[in-house]
Amino acid sequence: MRILLSTYGSRGDVEPMVALAVALQALGAEAVVCAPPDPEFVDLLARAGVPLAPAFASAREWIEAAKKRPADGIPQHAARMIGAQYEAIGAAAAGCDAIVATGLMPSAAAAKSVAETLGVPYRHVTFCPLFLPSEHHRPYPYPGRPHPPEVTDPRTLWDLNIADMNALFGAAVNGHRASTGLPAVDNVRDHVFTDHPFLASDPVLWPWEPTDLCHPVHTGAWILPDARPLPADLETFVEAGAPPVYVGFGSIALPSTRDAARTALEAVRAQGRRMILARGWVEAAPLDDGDDCFVIGDVNQQALFRRVAAVVHHGGAGTTTTAARAGAPQAVVPQIVDQPYWAARVAGLGIGAAHDGATPTLESLSTTLAIALAPEARARAAAVSATIRTDGAATAAKRLLEML
Repeated sequence: MRILLSTYGSRGDVEPMVALAVALQALGAEAVVCAPPDPEFVDLLARAGVPLAPAFASAREWIEAAKKRPADGIPQHAARMIGAQYEAIGAAAAGCDAIVATGLMPSAAAAKSVAETLGVPYRHVTFCPLFLPSEHHRPYPYPGRPHPPEVTDPRTLWDLNIADMNALFGAAVNGHRASTGLPAVDNVRDHVFTDHPFLASDPVLWPWEPTDLCHPVHTGAWILPDARPLPADLETFVEAGAPPVYVGFGSIALPSTRDAARTALEAVRAQGRRMILARGWVEAAPLDDGDDCFVIGDVNQQALFRRVAAVVHHGGAGTTTTAARAGAPQAVVPQIVDQPYWAARVAGLGIGAAHDGATPTLESLSTTLAIALAPEARARAAAVSATIRTDGAATAAKRLLEML
């Protein structure tokens, strides 16, 4: 059994698919991951022993190219991506018995079309309940398509979500399908997401409530074990004093992210704490050359987060889950899409605090950080950490092979 796992996006889109690939390999299946060929993803797959089939372009290069076309909207970017990804995924899928896809919508749509062309099963996966239809939450409003203020019923909003996604992606998806001899679809969202997707999020951090709108297979988060030791100089810094505060905004490269990182460093210093700063895609830099700040690149967060006083981050699904699993209190400064919802979950569980908005001031973030650093938050984080599932990828691998 040979399975292609296709994704296009940030680290949070790639690493869980690598975790699933490792779990499939453990069950005797072959797994190939089609992902952006950014150096960090190449290294990640090499460490895991998983073959990489390069996507059409580096994710960072794609972002930079998109910035050079400021007049283009989502439909134009989608049209460019879907054709290129169809070719890349099609080449990677040769000899495969099934395709599992996630990542940006045009990429997942391309994977679905490849599966239809080859006549092999297709499964979609999402890492956050927010994107699946349910009367228990409202859909994420796409840029330029806000929810009508007079409509509050979630079911109605999910119906409107179909129209929104058709407007943004329908022409690109159906235009490409026509060029490859595939029939048009009238509901792009449900065609790509399907009625029985995998939901790879932790059921404690964000429970899925049953609904007749969607029937996902809720497996738990797909966590890739990381056995790397911390670099010697980082280990020395951690051991040199009280536990430091981690500050990192992952793969979110926005002007607001850079400002938030700088403000976070100021807030940590104002609390009299040392700090560890992750450069991330925004290339965050320390405030000065003070010896209270240690700058890192890619390190084992699973090991590091068990050693810090708190984790200040953007609220991505992966970072939220890793911090929760480590028992580290969290101060979340959400930037885009699902991040405000993860921030709310952290605050609701009492394992940290959520900042209100993407651009904190020193005062507002100091308040948020103080809550995360309180003994109550650490005690609650320790209690919740014991409930986080670690078998999500293995569960998904077993279910996938049973389905096939």
